[in-house]
Amino acid sequence: MRVQPAVSFRTSLLSLWLVLLLAASAASAQPGTKPAVLSTPSAPAHGSDSARLIPQHTQNGVRFVFHERGAGKLALAGTRVAVRYAGFLPDGHLFDATAASGSPLRFRVGRGEVIPGWDEVLPLLPAGSRVRVWIPAAHAYGATGVRDPDDESRYLIPPNTELVFELEVVSVR
Repeated sequence: MRVQPAVSFRTSLLSLWLVLLLAASAASAQPGTKPAVLSTPSAPAHGSDSARLIPQHTQNGVRFVFHERGAGKLALAGTRVAVRYAGFLPDGHLFDATAASGSPLRFRVGRGEVIPGWDEVLPLLPAGSRVRVWIPAAHAYGATGVRDPDDESRYLIPPNTELVFELEVVSVR
């Protein structure tokens, strides 16, 4: 896990937008309800810019919004994918990104090679898609969190923390 210590002005604006979106989402959620396998409110006319901003939900509460819907293949269990990403804590702190290595993360979907929330959402994202994804703590690092390897008294990702990712599905093979 790589850590990016500095947060840019652009990331700060992104964080503000994220906080506002999360607040609006929380305010509209009804207590005790769990979304269906994939619930999508009725979308505006095809091609509308606002159609891609409709939040979608998986059965386990992973939420995502398309910035751009790709036209490529969908990933099935065992399919190899390449994904560029940036991972944020709820406060907007960037904890990991593929930009540091310069190349996408490559793995097989549904094999437990990534956090469960990714294995759940990736089969719903065609290659070429760019999305923002909110993953509940139980489908990320749960009650364990991720400790800082340089200082065991600190966490890179605190226990029971929802994570936010900007994902780009580069390829599906």
